[in-house]
Amino acid sequence: MSTSRFSRTAALPLALAGLLVAAGAAAQTTVKDPWVRGTVAQQKATGLFAQITSTSGGKLVSVSSPVAASVEIHEMAMDGNVMKMRAVNALDLPAGKAVDLKPGGYHVMLLDLKQQLKAGDTVPVTLVVEGKDGKRESVEVKAPVKALGAAAEPAKH
Repeated sequence: MSTSRFSRTAALPLALAGLLVAAGAAAQTTVKDPWVRGTVAQQKATGLFAQITSTSGGKLVSVSSPVAASVEIHEMAMDGNVMKMRAVNALDLPAGKAVDLKPGGYHVMLLDLKQQLKAGDTVPVTLVVEGKDGKRESVEVKAPVKALGAAAEPAKH
């Protein structure tokens, strides 16, 4: 009996350690408050906005969605007195720090839209984040569509 009592006692810490390892293998990236700006008929592009946090750090390397033929990570920045938008290859995600995708800053462009996106619709999006170790994680997001005139909501503290 003492052997079986020891086995059960030793098994509990091993089981807990296994759970911790499994939890570490769980999602390293979270996406908070995703949304897509609605479009008008014939409009072929719109933006996806959200807050992305990578617990261990990495970079957003690609995004895709079945509603768009092409999806790009973009940056808006002032160049002198002119606001310019350009595609970037990747977006750094510092460990544990939220990165805002918002109008007027970094965002995701959904290009060559296959349909009009109306307030109340939901857009499936897949974000691919590459960790510092080179491993890639896919994060599936269902972003609600907000009315065309919608602006970013103020951050909650």
